[in-house]
Amino acid sequence: MHSRDIRRKFGQNYLSDPAIIFEMGQAISPKKQDYFFEIGPGMGALTNVLNIDGVNVKALDIDPNNIDYLRKKFQQPANFDFIQGDILSEPLGFLSDQKFRIVGNLPYNISTQIILRFIDWHESINDMHFLVQKEVADKISGNIGSKNWGKLSIKLSCFFETQILFDVPPEAFDIKPKVNSSFIRLSPKESFLDSSLKQSLFKIIDMSFVSRRKNIKNNLKKIFIDWDSLGINPNLRPEEVSLEEYLEISKNYKE
Repeated sequence: MHSRDIRRKFGQNYLSDPAIIFEMGQAISPKKQDYFFEIGPGMGALTNVLNIDGVNVKALDIDPNNIDYLRKKFQQPANFDFIQGDILSEPLGFLSDQKFRIVGNLPYNISTQIILRFIDWHESINDMHFLVQKEVADKISGNIGSKNWGKLSIKLSCFFETQILFDVPPEAFDIKPKVNSSFIRLSPKESFLDSSLKQSLFKIIDMSFVSRRKNIKNNLKKIFIDWDSLGINPNLRPEEVSLEEYLEISKNYKE
């Protein structure tokens, strides 16, 4: 077992509660011929749930010691491919070869970066199941008008249906985190964005949330927007603006 300093460096909090692991397995419900990509398998608690005959598992971990351990522990009945690497820089081109299901107990310090990276691959994904910090789960599944309707929830809502499945207490881990966690599901939906519109939309979203205290007109004052023609109330605060309204603004935005 690794020292706690190394574990903290990699953001490693391993699941140890068999009841929670079982519940996660029930939610994922792996089936023969499924292709899984697991992020941060650690010591294999979630990997074991996927270890079914006919299932294919590609698993990526940043810790080479974990990869050595997993290669010895898991050889069958599932088909395994364990890779050492950093999820934030590892090429993901293999996702275009099959429809993948993505799973992982994500490092909390980079969980949002990881999830946002899969936006560009949403057409190659069947579903995603992640264990994340509860605060992040709330932000991912935020609704318009709430404090959690922000950059993360709006961007993800363009590509995924999001759902919090259940919460996970600190006691479920071998090293207890100081926060509660949530197990979430993201299901891809058909996107209506091409690459250029996505770029404009994401820029508008980022600019709109520079200050939550200001209305959207003030936050977007550096660019010309004909609010009258759009029919959008410029006095709305950014969390009061719907995805459809952000799309209308971005369609009329010119660099």
